[in-house]
Amino acid sequence: MIETILLASSGPGNTETMFKALLEIPMIQRSQVTVLKVVPPKTAAGNMGDQRSDNAQELTETIARLGIETAKVTPMLREGEPKDEVCKVADEIGADLIIMGSRGLSGLKAILKNSVSQYVFQLSSRPMLLVKDDLYSIRPVKRVLVALDKSDMAKESLKVAIDLTRDIKDSELVIVHTLSNLRNSVDEAINANPETDPVLAPAIAEAKRYRINYRCVAPEGQPGKRICELADDLNVNLLVLGSPDRRPSIAKGLPDIDRLLGKSLSDYVRVNAPCPVLLTRIETD
Repeated sequence: MIETILLASSGPGNTETMFKALLEIPMIQRSQVTVLKVVPPKTAAGNMGDQRSDNAQELTETIARLGIETAKVTPMLREGEPKDEVCKVADEIGADLIIMGSRGLSGLKAILKNSVSQYVFQLSSRPMLLVKDDLYSIRPVKRVLVALDKSDMAKESLKVAIDLTRDIKDSELVIVHTLSNLRNSVDEAINANPETDPVLAPAIAEAKRYRINYRCVAPEGQPGKRICELADDLNVNLLVLGSPDRRPSIAKGLPDIDRLLGKSLSDYVRVNAPCPVLLTRIETD
């Protein structure tokens, strides 16, 4: 369940619009939300009081725009590097989900341009919802795509997708089997009898349990590219994908090389998806 949310405020735009769309979902309405605004360290003390007052006012205005129930929201103003403070606050409050904007930069380019979302994507072990700035229109969440394989990470993604769609009236869950190197046709692999497929069968059972409308798909081609194309073709409003942390515990403060170089499936999808992407996480040793 998503009970504690950290929203990294970056002003009016797609991230706020997406959050307001999520507020239509009863599960999100029940969540506690921390709205974080991070301001750079002050170099001069002369007008520090005025600047803090201005930033506090901006934070108040942000919360007013979002329309969060007063009892459910905690405003937080922090001074420091945004990328560091987002990670720190997420750990402090035990965030079940970090929501933040993204410029859609990948790999080393994002690192060189000091991308906050890329830094958090690299180093936080918490689930993230990334919303690209001004690259697509935000719509109410009705159709959710979840990409699955045989991993435990995929099971977590399915759980999150089910928790969201079960609360949305007239929703549809698009269950994508991320097969690679198909030896048979897609029809033979999936459509003939998806309820016997070891990946799709549990997902179908859960969808039926909660009376969620669903469809199963296994498009051919490279997994990242086909997931993004399918999300576009089906006008998906939210894409849910696992992003496993493969680093050992001793290296949790170091970048994941595959993510750093943009070679991971999750990195490709977060950059190229035509809709917001929710990346689920499970820590592994």
